[in-house]
Amino acid sequence: MSTGSTEKRMTVMQATFIGVGSMVGAGIFALLGAAGAVAGSAVWLSFLIAGIIAALQGYSFAKLGAKYPSGGGILAYLERGFGAGHTAGIGAWLFFTAGSIVVAMIASSFGGYASAVVAHDDPFWATVCAVLLILVMTALNAIGSAAVARVQSVIVTVVLVILVVFAIVTIANWNPALLAPSGYPGVQEIIASVALTFFAFLGFGVITFTAKDLPNPARQLPRAIYLALAIATTVYVAVSLGVFGTLTADEVVRYGTTALAEAAKPTLGQAGYVLMVITALFSTTGAVNAGLYPSIGMTRHLASVGQFPPVFSRGVGRFPTGLLVMAALAILLVIGFNLNAIASIGSAVALLVFSAVSVAHFRLFRKTGANIVVLVIGLIATLGTFIVFCTTTLVNEPTTAIALVVIIALAVVVDFGWKAAARRRAPAPQ
Repeated sequence: MSTGSTEKRMTVMQATFIGVGSMVGAGIFALLGAAGAVAGSAVWLSFLIAGIIAALQGYSFAKLGAKYPSGGGILAYLERGFGAGHTAGIGAWLFFTAGSIVVAMIASSFGGYASAVVAHDDPFWATVCAVLLILVMTALNAIGSAAVARVQSVIVTVVLVILVVFAIVTIANWNPALLAPSGYPGVQEIIASVALTFFAFLGFGVITFTAKDLPNPARQLPRAIYLALAIATTVYVAVSLGVFGTLTADEVVRYGTTALAEAAKPTLGQAGYVLMVITALFSTTGAVNAGLYPSIGMTRHLASVGQFPPVFSRGVGRFPTGLLVMAALAILLVIGFNLNAIASIGSAVALLVFSAVSVAHFRLFRKTGANIVVLVIGLIATLGTFIVFCTTTLVNEPTTAIALVVIIALAVVVDFGWKAAARRRAPAPQ
């Protein structure tokens, strides 16, 4: 026991920063315009509601993590609730694939910002920068969780400092009339926008995979989850108040990903634009780092219980197989696919997996000590968000809908195929 504890060097704050870095990625830049088109200047309220929904899910994860700490994170919780059958296996393949898509999307966003700075928006160099970021973060993750945690702490600190400065400056100079409730849309529109803003919180599930690196996960994991959600919610609400208190909703929609920079210009001038570019580069770097982090513990755990092929429990030199496969898949997506067409897949799959974990928790709540009422509310809120997403985003994005169906079908085929092959290779009982 003493040997294992000396290898676990991650602190609560470092685990928190992995979660914050995964959440406060490129999403805050892309979401403001999209959410503003639906909820107008009430986007801050949408973020607040989404944060509350995420906290309900976080409560479930914290209770499960305290009782069943594992490098397999939320996928280990699925296995605890449903057993090592096809439900847990399909969920695992879905989550792994969605993780690769999210890493690819965030890396592409980094490439776009980096290319704008050094190569005049050249698409070729945007792809090169995205691939380089994935390679560098893969090498960092191969070094070990201690290195990941240290780098993530620096990245998230820089991002939070800049966003806090931005929020303070813009709120201090805002026009309260732009945020007047009389200008808000109807309740239905605000609820619809929650399906968008909730996606900015999906990264907190990454924290559950830090259990293997925490000295006392039963106590520290819940603290990290709650603290990360509190920080992210505060930042999102403050930033949206600053932006929509400086620009009209129509301006935010028109500026899109540069809305933060435009909101900073009235008081910070060109320095505001530079600050936001730095924030984008740092936040996307941290999000890719955090996105790759679960691949190691997750795939090793799944291989150890027979959900993934044994090759995932091994590696090439210092590079674990799960990390290499996720990085390779992300690079393939960056180079060969139009990621804008399937940008929402990672979020949709995560919502499905989160909902499945909630159902699994119903079978375990007496052991975890969780309040069943809170679990039910959390499941309803998460499924409701997914349903709203399907009736808004997927209806208008048929390519995304088709991709979602294809990915689910592939996860089913791979899981059934791998387990059937494993049974055929298993020695006959004596």
